[in-house]
Amino acid sequence: MLVAIAGALIISTSAPLVRMAEVSPATSALFRCAYAAPPMLVLAWLERRRLGPLPGRARNLAWLAGLLFALDLLFWHHSIDYVGAGLATVLGNLQVFIVAFAAWAVFRERPSNRLMLATPVVFVGVVLISGVFDSAAYGANPALGVLTGIATSIAYAGFMLLLKAGAGRAVGPIAHATAVATLAIAALSPLFGGADFAPAWPAHGWLLLLALGPQLLGWSLIAYTLPRQPAALTALLLLIQPMTTVALSAALLGERPSAAQLAGCAVIVAGVLWGSRRPQPARDDSEQDEQVPKTSTV
Repeated sequence: MLVAIAGALIISTSAPLVRMAEVSPATSALFRCAYAAPPMLVLAWLERRRLGPLPGRARNLAWLAGLLFALDLLFWHHSIDYVGAGLATVLGNLQVFIVAFAAWAVFRERPSNRLMLATPVVFVGVVLISGVFDSAAYGANPALGVLTGIATSIAYAGFMLLLKAGAGRAVGPIAHATAVATLAIAALSPLFGGADFAPAWPAHGWLLLLALGPQLLGWSLIAYTLPRQPAALTALLLLIQPMTTVALSAALLGERPSAAQLAGCAVIVAGVLWGSRRPQPARDDSEQDEQVPKTSTV
């Protein structure tokens, strides 16, 4: 449990590190993957030695997932630019709902009643963050930040569904997806404001920390603990990451969302927390029915 919490805390530094690098959104997205890909591929090679080659279907799905992961990061890093690190991270939690309803359409997995009831409440929080009715809203363009945040969640939902469809390995699919995302971000960067392929220091240092910290170490800890942790930890992880990011963004970056936007954050986090919970079965073998926590990766 402590390992999973440590992973969530490390991941919560992602958005502040993006802001601290002070580079374009496409640049931070590119180097986040480019610096993380080599050590991930080494871990995938070690996994291949133990388990054999990655099956062709899982590899192909991982490549498609990498394309969506590229869009996820490009949109999310723009959302950070428009509405701030804290609010953009809270918006990333919308993927819990998008994954659930997409799984309903694709896999016929009906969302829980809790999640369906929480959906309209959560989107009230989205409206509050957008600043539509708030003259004091924080951010360069909070309405556009909400739109790119929603696009982030849609792309990430597709990424998660593709990885689920090709599940079976812990590292291999993520390593393939990260390598493909690096190439895709480089190719798509002109459509997203362009990337600087040679940022100066200290930007390189922040980008390296972003890649090796949240992207590699944070998600490695989460991936290691997911099969081992109790389902009750789902709610805790869903709460830790966005709230920690909001606090870090206020302390390190001086971000000051308006009262309405903070209320929107609270509505979204509470809605995700309540909607993603499921009643625990009373049977002794209930571990088989536990769901994997749907934490945000961005």
